[in-house]
Amino acid sequence: MSIIPPAPGEPRRPQGPRNPGDAWVVAETGEKYWGRFGAAGLLAVDPVRGVLLQHRVGWSHFGGTWGLPGGALHEGESALVGAIREAQEEAGVPDGAVRARFTRVLDLKIWSYTTVVADVVEPFEPVISDPESLALEWVPVDAVDERPLHPGFADAWPALRALLAVRPSIVVDAANVIGSVPDGWWRDRAGAAERLRDRLAAWAAAGVEPGVLGGAGVPGALGESEKFGALGEPGVRWYPDVTMVVEGAARKMSGAGAGAGAGAGAGVALDADGAGGVDLGGGVDLGGAGVGVAGLGAAGVGAVGVWGVGVGAVGVVRADGHGDDAIVGEARRLVAAGPEVIVVTSDRELRTRVEALGARIQSAGWMRDQLDARSARRGR
Repeated sequence: MSIIPPAPGEPRRPQGPRNPGDAWVVAETGEKYWGRFGAAGLLAVDPVRGVLLQHRVGWSHFGGTWGLPGGALHEGESALVGAIREAQEEAGVPDGAVRARFTRVLDLKIWSYTTVVADVVEPFEPVISDPESLALEWVPVDAVDERPLHPGFADAWPALRALLAVRPSIVVDAANVIGSVPDGWWRDRAGAAERLRDRLAAWAAAGVEPGVLGGAGVPGALGESEKFGALGEPGVRWYPDVTMVVEGAARKMSGAGAGAGAGAGAGVALDADGAGGVDLGGGVDLGGAGVGVAGLGAAGVGAVGVWGVGVGAVGVVRADGHGDDAIVGEARRLVAAGPEVIVVTSDRELRTRVEALGARIQSAGWMRDQLDARSARRGR
């Protein structure tokens, strides 16, 4: 393997490298890959218009083909941040317009490419904002194969397309999780619920590794179900939707998320206990830089954003009556909408009710272990 900077006058970098990552990685067999520290691209998914593709300019690598806005990562930059930065530079993707659903990594050992798949939450029109694009278009999913695709994207597209049908959603029995540890929660039930919400938001924002939510190696029916099998796809990190259901005194919890700000990229750090930064996985920790948290009013939603992309959100459902009934209602709504629904509870009767709907169960202890493991990685 060798590292070769752009040639003098190369159209990609006519003024020379802008960052140490702007270089070719050349394999011993002669193949070359752009990005000394790897590369990343954004697959933005609009429910109406399809996916955003870039028609690559002729002088670029595999020019004339269609692929994703993206490019070389900067030194120390996470793939999630790098993909959004590149998409903003090349396609004018606005801050807060997309929310990450999953990432998929192609790891060639000498070089890696990460596809960040994100749902459009604020519709936008792409804008050609640098010389690397001939065109930017929303392409229906069924029509993507009709374009001459960049070879790397062509290889990845069948697996990516299959994963577009997968959308994990987690419903948390807050009373059950909070009550599983005698840490004095009964003295301030609303405060305990707020702390759980913030920890859940940080956990979802960090992404969930393959196999944690489903697939081979996951105990019981959760791993055996064909519906949940894709959640164990190697190289895929998920950013699930999370809803927690609260009842009784916990319903008085604040509707706002921890911290202040206006949503994605607001610049307020969120950690497992509400301060300190978000670990994005892969050894990358932003330490609070560019990580935003916002509470979106009466709906009780805490959202986390990283440099312009939403990566974690916790919805709060305040049960008017018995919490179990509200959990069943939320699970029923989500299953009907199509997501792969996991309900977190150790209540046996509730388990029977939600499994009858087609949802799957993880225990309160499992959720605690997930949150504690993340805190341990943060050195707590």
